[in-house]
Amino acid sequence: MEFIAYFSGVFEPVAFTLLILGTVGGLILGATPGLSPTMAVALLIPFTFHLSPTQGLVLLGAAYTSTVAGGAVSAILLKIPGAPANIATALDGHEMARQGHGARALQLSFLSSGIGGVFGVLLLIFLTPVLAKWALVFGPSHLFWLAILGVTVIGSLDSKSFVKGLLSGCLGLWLAMIGYDDIQGAPRFIFHDSLTGGINIIAALIGLFAIPQVINMLAKGRTRANIESLKVERRSLAASVREVGSNKRALSIGIIVGSIIGLIPGVGGQIAGLVAYDQTRKLSPEKDRFGKGHPEGVIAAESANNAMVGPSLVPLLTLSIPGSPTAAVLLGGLLIHGIFPGSDLFERHPDVIWTFVNSMLIGQILMVIFGIYTALWAARVAKAPMPIMAAAVSVLAVFGSYSVSQSMGDVYIMFVLGLGMWILERFGFSAAPLVLGLILGPIAEANFVQGNMIATAQDAQWSYFLTGPLNLLLIALIIASIGYSFWSNMLARGSATDSGATGQEEGAAE
Repeated sequence: MEFIAYFSGVFEPVAFTLLILGTVGGLILGATPGLSPTMAVALLIPFTFHLSPTQGLVLLGAAYTSTVAGGAVSAILLKIPGAPANIATALDGHEMARQGHGARALQLSFLSSGIGGVFGVLLLIFLTPVLAKWALVFGPSHLFWLAILGVTVIGSLDSKSFVKGLLSGCLGLWLAMIGYDDIQGAPRFIFHDSLTGGINIIAALIGLFAIPQVINMLAKGRTRANIESLKVERRSLAASVREVGSNKRALSIGIIVGSIIGLIPGVGGQIAGLVAYDQTRKLSPEKDRFGKGHPEGVIAAESANNAMVGPSLVPLLTLSIPGSPTAAVLLGGLLIHGIFPGSDLFERHPDVIWTFVNSMLIGQILMVIFGIYTALWAARVAKAPMPIMAAAVSVLAVFGSYSVSQSMGDVYIMFVLGLGMWILERFGFSAAPLVLGLILGPIAEANFVQGNMIATAQDAQWSYFLTGPLNLLLIALIIASIGYSFWSNMLARGSATDSGATGQEEGAAE
């Protein structure tokens, strides 16, 4: 219970002011497409040079947690995820907004993020030594199988057709191969100079989700039907709290999945949200409602996204191994102030680290308060006329893509991928499986190559990947996931066939 002794440090005037500024600023940055949590924290690091180590970390930690949650705003209102972690949120959240439930979706999102985030930080506080040892268990072979497990959800992710979902995922895996091989340096599929560095996930994310939206907005125009369908409801906070509490299954799955995946170095929140979404849908008796504006989808995705924040710092603070890209930037913030993570970090700098951890706990609560307060006003964005909305989204798309590495090449890639995705959508393909393939491709490839090198050195090519309790567990989960996906697909096709036959019989009887 040592952390309680350092709670007062969070409420010092300067530290608490920075906590509020970081939270509000993180919500704004997170809602801006292209400004991911990693970029937000990186942009704030120069401002910490003249702050004390404690104050600097409070600012960075607040920005980290609130940016992850803030990305849900654009995901819900515009179907443009503010960051890769908010991809799954857009699937049902945007449909809720289109149905006139934008404020409700935002409130559910912030409440779920707050609950998941508090749980994740509590894990960081109470179980850091135990979890740090467990994180060391994961090697290249385990991370490879974990990536393959993520690939198995591609076929059924936001797609009416299992086959089209798989094809979208395979296209994403191929796009992930473009550029120079990270291990051997071999060029692959470099058709243009803009592709030399590969396809940046942020530029791809903006293009695949934003550009089809812009084209559809321009095609629809400012019609009366569109304006009427985007009424903003007034939603009481008590009703949203009750709704989150009643969806215990989605909330529990999101928290558990987010906590486990956040602890594994190098995986990231984007996979946590998608896996939690997929597992919630598979275990739900209302599978058909997912993707059509089901609150469980929003709750599962957002609780997972923030539940991974606390555990992702466990390997960082105790082993100097970042659990996510944003944690890697935070490592830089620590080193700048002369703080070197390690097993004795909590003994050497208890005042700095415990104040930082406590500020993240308080920051989750502030994030919920400020997020919910602005939810009703933010939801009014959906009432903007279509041409104005299309112009604003286009500007944000260009700004977000260019800001990643100040390169027009990323802007060109964003437009090409967006136009291609708009064409694919006309044939029933979906962006979410493609993005998941693009995210998982580098993880699977890099860990397979590293694992193969280790296996070759040990003269155990097969046993390295196919033996060991954790490897076997992951392989079993992969087989179960594939089997369940095929089984669900066959059931869905059978139900559709029966419904069609019944309809024909009723028509013949009439």
